[in-house]
Amino acid sequence: MSNVLRAPAGDHLRYWKMNGLGNDFVIADTRSTSFRVDGALARALSDRDEGIGCDQVAALEPSDRADLFMRIFNADGSEVGACGNVSRCVAVLLADENGLEHCMIETASGVIAATATSTDTASVDMGAPKFGWIDIPLAHPVDDTSEVFIGPAGAGAAEDDVFDLGLASVVNVGNPHCVFWVDDAEAIDLARIGPALEQHPLFPERVNVSMAQVNGPDSITLRVWERGAGLTRACGTAACAVTVAAARTGRAKRHLTVNLPGGPLDIHWRASDDHIIMTGPVEWEHRGEIDISPMGALTGFREVA
Repeated sequence: MSNVLRAPAGDHLRYWKMNGLGNDFVIADTRSTSFRVDGALARALSDRDEGIGCDQVAALEPSDRADLFMRIFNADGSEVGACGNVSRCVAVLLADENGLEHCMIETASGVIAATATSTDTASVDMGAPKFGWIDIPLAHPVDDTSEVFIGPAGAGAAEDDVFDLGLASVVNVGNPHCVFWVDDAEAIDLARIGPALEQHPLFPERVNVSMAQVNGPDSITLRVWERGAGLTRACGTAACAVTVAAARTGRAKRHLTVNLPGGPLDIHWRASDDHIIMTGPVEWEHRGEIDISPMGALTGFREVA
């Protein structure tokens, strides 16, 4: 529910601009105010022409179960349950803020543990993946989600490309992912077929789409069309999804280097408890303040020292 009417006149929020392998975020701090970010404000902040510009917005709120509650919005204003890259950013931010190496972050998908291993690197325990068709979710029962025929999406010229991609692996790692196994990830026109696959009727909550090229037992090259954001330089949950899917189908080991356009992530699908551990870099870009109108609209922003 939107709480935009709670913002008093002249209110402003602290924010940090950070990225993980080029996947960039505006992280808004609402922990000490009753104001809550909504989809409309997230869209305005994400706008690369009129706003600050980012792939996703993370809103930090108080939590009774963890160090904070983090709400995550895509650039189109839709809210999602998990994002590995921004979780790493927040872990480093909290370490800088309170000096603690370990933290707990509550999200819509549950509480995750994170560790800031340095001032620019963090690991996040993304929990265990879900494979049941109803957990992903899919629109109808599927016995084996490791090999799913996607079929035409009703997207005109893109339909032939969908057929050419073959069977896909689908999994939920805090949000739904569909992984296609290809010989050359760069050869796929993901900007053209990504929108149709994201909106495919098999996925009632839409889906993140990945093109995965297996380089060997411990390395995969990955390109991602992110649900609600489009082509992205890196997607942490997609890297987790492809590691799980590759191990599940015997294509690679449970501990991989996943090479994304923005750089590599280290992903370990731990055998002892099935939890996925993601480790990768974080970059600070700048800090600033966001000005909010009485109706909760973005009226301005500025960088601060």
